[in-house]
Amino acid sequence: MKKINILVASALMAFSFASCDIDDVQNVGELSTGNFPVSQEDGEAVLAGIYQNLNLVNTNPQESFLYFAQLAGDDCLGGGGHNDKLMQAADLICNYNANMTNDFYKQRYEGINRANTLIAALPNTSMSDELKTQFLGEAKFLRAFYYYELSSMYGNVPLRTVPGGDAIKQGNIEDVWKQILMDLRDASATMPAVRKTDGHVDKYCAEAMLGRAWLFYTGFFCNGSTIADLTSTNYSPLTSVDLPDGTTLTKQDVIGYIDDCVNNSGYKLVGDFRNLWAYTNKCTVKDYDYTKDATDKDGNALKWVEDDENGNSNPDETERMFSIKFNKHANWDTGANGYNGIGYCNQYALHFGVRGGQDYANTFPFGQGWGAGPVAPNLVADWKSIEPNDPRLDATVQDWTKSTTYTKGGGDGFVQETDYYGKKWAPITAKKDDGSYVGNFEYVMFAGGWPSATDNNMQLDNIHDLVLMRFAEVLLMQSELKEDVGGINEVRKRAGLSPIGAYSLQALQNERRWELACEGIRWNDLRRWHIAAAALDRQTNQPVYYNGQPGKNEAHNGGYAARYNATAGFQKMPDNQVALGTVVQNEGWTDATSEYQKW
Repeated sequence: MKKINILVASALMAFSFASCDIDDVQNVGELSTGNFPVSQEDGEAVLAGIYQNLNLVNTNPQESFLYFAQLAGDDCLGGGGHNDKLMQAADLICNYNANMTNDFYKQRYEGINRANTLIAALPNTSMSDELKTQFLGEAKFLRAFYYYELSSMYGNVPLRTVPGGDAIKQGNIEDVWKQILMDLRDASATMPAVRKTDGHVDKYCAEAMLGRAWLFYTGFFCNGSTIADLTSTNYSPLTSVDLPDGTTLTKQDVIGYIDDCVNNSGYKLVGDFRNLWAYTNKCTVKDYDYTKDATDKDGNALKWVEDDENGNSNPDETERMFSIKFNKHANWDTGANGYNGIGYCNQYALHFGVRGGQDYANTFPFGQGWGAGPVAPNLVADWKSIEPNDPRLDATVQDWTKSTTYTKGGGDGFVQETDYYGKKWAPITAKKDDGSYVGNFEYVMFAGGWPSATDNNMQLDNIHDLVLMRFAEVLLMQSELKEDVGGINEVRKRAGLSPIGAYSLQALQNERRWELACEGIRWNDLRRWHIAAAALDRQTNQPVYYNGQPGKNEAHNGGYAARYNATAGFQKMPDNQVALGTVVQNEGWTDATSEYQKW
């Protein structure tokens, strides 16, 4: 917990520079980057403010790209109750209300403006060249990550790389991606070769994100940038990209960065896949039937990578490269007072918690929430068929048909409920010594010091990390780029599976699907491989429950393939942004066929 609190304290310090209006998109242009930031302390405050944008978006996770990606892909359905139409709309690639994701759009640009401010000001700060290089790399990484999410979500978004508050309009959609690639290449090439363990990104995170962005851009845009190009089933990835500075980034360059990350970063796979997920925390692991007698390959009891009693990072936490951090200081403030308190707890865990307010004993160790993202039955069926002995399935998915205590129906209603529940993002409960339950294991693990607002509060006490990048993905990217089996087999070995003898794209696609299931990554994989429409359509007529009664997952608004082919997976531009005249509405969102009504 110490490492989290230190970072948050820095973020709060950034808010104290009120006269600088760092949080105000409209006034960022009034900053004088010639005189602020000046000192190392100033620079740290602004950098923390850039990171804070991760928590800001977590305030309304249902509007974010990560949430949309989790529901729109074929890992999960929409879920939620009758009134949670946004969840169902995201799954169906439809819209619900005029500004369904406007907060996310605005907030990511706030983060970008903060990054632009620090990048412009760093030459004038009084800190060492090495620290400037590190700060510059972190700022460029975060700017690239924020643009990656914006452009994945909306397509052609306005591109700004200097501080400013004046309105800017859309340019060329591919220019945004070229800037993303250049920022990540620069961060990869210039940051010190030191693995960070304090919540900050490092050189190797930049190399990993460069690989992810490269694979998406060169695959998704391989035919061109029209809707017809992007939804074509032809897949022949680009091998070079001309960057804004006049240089060219090649596939071989990216392979070099990924190889460096694999060989020199110090990141590695944890010994047991289950140790990555919060249900193996020390307050829960011995009471959960699935984990209580389980051991790793060396006979050791399972141990969660975030088990850190005294603020000391678990030395085995070597796989998780980039995460959103949380802490005990969450409250119900959503931004009106300049402090987005609710963003400092893991709202994704709450949204993807078990719906219906059932007794904790009935769903142990999975806690309560809003029921977003029931796992799609087609994922489970494919997994059992293609890789029937893969232990990652049970580590990733809870099969409710094996429970004698779980009740279907979600209390006041549950839409698109399935027999399967995702474990990776779940809130996790714990038993107390007297046999009673607490809604969040963190309340027991990090006992004491909870403010009154979060004192044993199931909505505010989820503070385990939300992981955005793992080293396992880097190994799989290495195999994909080099078209060899090395990375694939390393991942399979950890899972206890036999190696594959020869590389194929299908084998790579399957391995990514199993290893990274329900982590919000599958959506952009489907798009870049040009297989999205067919994959999504397989969700139609899958068995689901409505108000606890069995039924089928019905097509809406023309069906999954039709909605994907009309939009290429881009979301609707918020109407408020269109009204400003800076963007035009995306294709597929201009008439009633895109509007979700109800289940």
